[in-house]
Amino acid sequence: MNTLLAQKLSIPGGSVQGPLTGNPTIGSLLSTALPIIIGLAGLGLLLMLISAGYTFMTSAGDAKKMEQGKQRLTFAIVGFIIVFGAYWIVQIVGIMFGKGITSGFN
Repeated sequence: MNTLLAQKLSIPGGSVQGPLTGNPTIGSLLSTALPIIIGLAGLGLLLMLISAGYTFMTSAGDAKKMEQGKQRLTFAIVGFIIVFGAYWIVQIVGIMFGKGITSGFN
């Protein structure tokens, strides 16, 4: 049984096999990585929204800081739209080819 990227962990009393066994394909690597990437993008969106709100609240009427907060909020919303669109494009392509994001695209 082939493993990829140190997917086998030896511990006292046995070993633990990772999720990518056999002959991994690009599709199986993507199906493993995409949920993680989308989750990190969501976390980044949350942090950007909090940062934009903080900039707005601490601007104290300063036009430059308010503009900076608006710009950060705009970038966060555009990024959300891009990530959301990319997720659904992957889902639609998976449905068109009869495979979902979690089925490994094998």
